[in-house]
Amino acid sequence: MADIYRPSLRLRPSEQRLILLLGDLLASAGAMFIALYIWYELSLAREIVRLVDQGFNEERAGRIAANVIDLKIPFWFYLLPLVWLLLMVDSYEIHTASNWKKTLRAIAAAPIVGILGYSLLFTINQDPTSLPRIGIGAFLVIASLLTLGWRGIYIRLYTSSGLMRRVIIVGAGKAGHSLADIYQKLNPPPFLLIGFIDDDLRKHGKSHYGFAVLGSSKNLLDIIEDYHVSDIVVAINGEIKGETFQSILDAQEKGVEVTRMPILYEEMTQRVPVEHLESDWVIRSFVDQVRVRGMYELFKRLMDILGGLVGLLIFVIIFPFTAFTIVVESGFPIFYSQERLGKGGRLFRIYKFRSMMQDAEADGEARPAAINDPRVTRVGNFLRRTRLDEMPQFLSVLTGEMSLVGPRAERPELVAQFQKKIPFYRARLLVKPGLTGWAQINYGYVSGVKDTVIKLEYDLYYIKHRTLNMDFNIVLRTIGTVLRRTGR
Repeated sequence: MADIYRPSLRLRPSEQRLILLLGDLLASAGAMFIALYIWYELSLAREIVRLVDQGFNEERAGRIAANVIDLKIPFWFYLLPLVWLLLMVDSYEIHTASNWKKTLRAIAAAPIVGILGYSLLFTINQDPTSLPRIGIGAFLVIASLLTLGWRGIYIRLYTSSGLMRRVIIVGAGKAGHSLADIYQKLNPPPFLLIGFIDDDLRKHGKSHYGFAVLGSSKNLLDIIEDYHVSDIVVAINGEIKGETFQSILDAQEKGVEVTRMPILYEEMTQRVPVEHLESDWVIRSFVDQVRVRGMYELFKRLMDILGGLVGLLIFVIIFPFTAFTIVVESGFPIFYSQERLGKGGRLFRIYKFRSMMQDAEADGEARPAAINDPRVTRVGNFLRRTRLDEMPQFLSVLTGEMSLVGPRAERPELVAQFQKKIPFYRARLLVKPGLTGWAQINYGYVSGVKDTVIKLEYDLYYIKHRTLNMDFNIVLRTIGTVLRRTGR
């Protein structure tokens, strides 16, 4: 058999994110040094003009100014590249980074948020001269331009077929079709999907979304050679036949990378495929990993305490205005409370600013909020979009009933309903509920079981992959949601 095609760069999503991060860091570091040069040159020109106005000729004024100019660069100015990475945090999701429209939106938003933050600091700082406007302005403009150029190169390379993986799916059943369904919605695609392999002769010659069943496992190696396949995805639910398994092993020996369907599903969606998991998945994914999470839990709790104190401070500041507007529009009460299920299914009570009319559930039936919910007041709509309605919950974060980041705390009645219809639904209760979370920042309101399944897939992905870095990323993206007023 001839050598199997291998892309020169076959990078995992984590490796692609690292490349993006390093590229942005280099672009922002270059922007910082260029900004320093512009700052110096403009300050020098301004000093020369001042000296010429005093009667010096331009040549002598230039020599004197060069010896006099002292920029007094504050230490924090050298941290601007790191600040830029934080401003760009929304763009490190692979599908966002590979899409021009989303990339342009992220690059446009970063300097705007930076200017707003700088303006706030400039307003409250006792010594405005310590916040150089020229240096900051030049940095934001140049960092935007350099990052735009680098991201253009990345997108060009990412979408180059010569550098993309060529994937074939073994199994043209429900699991394989689910991958194809997701693949055809991604633009640009993260790899080139060639088609399917299946041992069921009735499926041969048929196609799904234009991806044909090319043959059986008996001629798998020939198909790999003919189509220059670099990756195989095994999408077979249940037991794999011996000859199929052997063909996959033979392909792996030839250098083809083999991946299971749930892994690729997670890579493409950053969700867990609830409907395609085996019964012992919770044990293998969570219980086996608990012993390595001790330090994570400790630092997560420290982050919760710090975030809870900051959140309560903001709550105290906004309380008078928020309470006044709620009372003026719809009267008392200012707060509402509900029982929710926490870690391990323990009941606790949450408190929020009231965003709905009184007696929003007069019939006693538990109903989740919906898009354009008529029960939400005008003030409540603003509070929800800015997430200010959830400020009282920082008290639950401080007491340890909730965390800053985790699955949404759900009502016992709704949990009882959903766990009967959705597999692994109670796995959400393996961790503390969060004020924000992976599902909250990636998906909106749920309107039924189908939407709830998708949100659960995001929640389980978070529980499986949670790290301090991921928690911090979610918090930063939530802050961006608050500033853009796109919460719900």
